[in-house]
Amino acid sequence: MSGVTFSEWLREQCEPEWTAVVTHPFAMAITTGAAADEDMRRYLEQDFQFVDSFTALLGAAVASADTFEARVPYGRFLGQVATTEEKTYFHRALAELGGRTEVPLEPVTAAFRRLMDEVRASQDYLLIVAVLCVAEWSYLGWASRAGEPLPERFVHREWIELHEGEEFRAWVAFLRGELDRLGAELDGPRRAEVLHVFRRAVELERAFFDMATSSAHQ
Repeated sequence: MSGVTFSEWLREQCEPEWTAVVTHPFAMAITTGAAADEDMRRYLEQDFQFVDSFTALLGAAVASADTFEARVPYGRFLGQVATTEEKTYFHRALAELGGRTEVPLEPVTAAFRRLMDEVRASQDYLLIVAVLCVAEWSYLGWASRAGEPLPERFVHREWIELHEGEEFRAWVAFLRGELDRLGAELDGPRRAEVLHVFRRAVELERAFFDMATSSAHQ
């Protein structure tokens, strides 16, 4: 891996797909407040369908982590996702946009949920961390590109704030650190296994943003 950390190596192996996610036109439209209501509604309706699988995946990380010190951040973040800011945001934003919390799954949503459920069922901690890291690190990637001032409308502004800031950066750093800690001594086949899951998650993140745009539904 020529001196780079394992998480950085994984990201590099997923170019140009990674950069396509963190600079995606739809994500950039959120950062400027220009994302159309129809697109934002469709996106948030589908994103809400991940809450259950994502919560279960965090629970699997708590159960499968190899140290007590690693379990604590997952438990803390689990409480935030399941009970506080993010779920509250979804309900308010969907009400504002005329959206619903129960909708048919788009194909990419179903595929992403299958990936989350597969790695959760595997109880393979390293694969669980890989999927969680893509989901969170890629979102920090686009949200950190938002300029000041942030959009006035809470639908855009609060979604950015949920994926930026000191606490979220520390959470992403923890996930990357777990990959780096566990990945340092992996053999080639195991490294390839983790990369396969990491790359699949990156591909699905890009496809999910693609789904949100109106042109995909015309």
